[in-house]
Amino acid sequence: MLACLVERFVAENNTNSIPEPEKTFDGVLKDLDIEGSIDYGLTATSLGSKDFGGLYSEKPLAVIRPAGADDIARVIRRALQSPTLTVAARGNGHSINGQAMAHLGLVIDMKSMGDNNRIDVNVNSMYADVGGGALWADVLKHCVSKHGLAPKSWTDYLDLTVGGTLSNAGVSGQAFRFGPQTSTVTELEVVTGNGEKIVCSNSQNSELFFSVLGGLGQFGVITRARVLLQPAPEMVRWIRVVYSEFNEFTHDAELLITSQESFNYVEGFVFVNSDDPITGWPSVPLNSNQSFDPTLLPKKAGPILYYLEVALHYNNHDDPSTVNMMVEKLLGRLRYLKHFKFEIDLTYMNFLFRVDHVEEAAKGSGIWATPHPWLNMFISKKDIAAFNRLVFQNILKSGVNGPILTYPLLRSKWDNRSSLVLPQNEIFYLVALLRFTHAHPKESEINQMVAQNQEVVQTCIKNGFDFKLYFPHYESTVEWKRHFGDQWGRFVDRKRQFDPKAVLAPGQKIFTRNHQL
Repeated sequence: MLACLVERFVAENNTNSIPEPEKTFDGVLKDLDIEGSIDYGLTATSLGSKDFGGLYSEKPLAVIRPAGADDIARVIRRALQSPTLTVAARGNGHSINGQAMAHLGLVIDMKSMGDNNRIDVNVNSMYADVGGGALWADVLKHCVSKHGLAPKSWTDYLDLTVGGTLSNAGVSGQAFRFGPQTSTVTELEVVTGNGEKIVCSNSQNSELFFSVLGGLGQFGVITRARVLLQPAPEMVRWIRVVYSEFNEFTHDAELLITSQESFNYVEGFVFVNSDDPITGWPSVPLNSNQSFDPTLLPKKAGPILYYLEVALHYNNHDDPSTVNMMVEKLLGRLRYLKHFKFEIDLTYMNFLFRVDHVEEAAKGSGIWATPHPWLNMFISKKDIAAFNRLVFQNILKSGVNGPILTYPLLRSKWDNRSSLVLPQNEIFYLVALLRFTHAHPKESEINQMVAQNQEVVQTCIKNGFDFKLYFPHYESTVEWKRHFGDQWGRFVDRKRQFDPKAVLAPGQKIFTRNHQL
């Protein structure tokens, strides 16, 4: 696969077959009046041709660093004057399959947008107006430190842009309570594929509002979002409990997300019954003072084990005995292996930034910059037991050299007017295979990971599972139609209305430029 990608990249960048960027720049972007900057230098275009996945590379014509939404509108209107030019909004570059790339098009660097530094908090109405290119990490730091407030729903990794996650969903362990991040915004400012800057909400320009939420960037660029806030706790009790039986693991996870009284955060993980430091027993304890004793596991334990990760919020003035009693009450209903409970107390901020140490370690070892063939899926509750048997316990029984997440979500917390598509059951599971390679991976290693992902997807198709890819990536219209199912017509109608010339987000490979809609 990588060999083919390299050949395609070389061919597409052959100076004999395509116009020189400078000449094309002069022709297409000449006299474009923006307050920001246009950069078609090698450093900028190289950045615009990469993402976290590291599997694809598409060199843009230029990278736009907008001062604000008006600049983005001017860029899109200029692209509309060309028969071939496309525009892609790039957040922090954490796409996996080139979704934020634009081959010989314009990549908008949303992180550089001047409005990102402005975070306006309305304490009385409990919301924050934030730029589409702002990082969630910065939003959190500002809201908590300045106002003692925090957004309701998060992602596990916070160095993602607001517009980027809202264009997909934005899911973490709080989603069972508040829905994904797309369910916790009340107003957006969007620049459509028609080059119009529009403010939209549930009651104003609502069709655009719900189109762009989970819309994969197909209908507009989110330049501002109004995010709902709640009082931020000071402390968190962080707990992991281990299971050897999948049915008991899912029973307890579903009990927690459907109960009136529960933890504030619920996620689940799959790990290997071995001493592998990345995917096995050592990955479960929460600090170096804790240890995992495999001799205490049931003798019938198989090659794969599971743990629930939960968290309870509290404040410094709360009586410790009250916190302990609540934890014991909630855990008392669960069927976990009693010798395998790990817990620590930490600040709310440290809990939400818990993935940072993983990033630091990965950067230190060199694996943060290598390819990441990640796979994210939603699997219906009715099929999750079979998925466990066929995928977790079979295809993935040796792990994926990184975390495997799986935990239940509630469909009723997601607004079906958004563009995102989900499995049909009220309860469905997130499955995330967060693969890491070695510091200097061989092509065969990456190809094997990609092939295994494909095997997982094909297993779901072959067995008729009710599933959807999260951060979907398909190469053909037939596959996209299958993904959207009975919502395909709605998706096309929205494209026809808000980006009829298919200028936006070409890297998603759903529509081609000037495709007859």
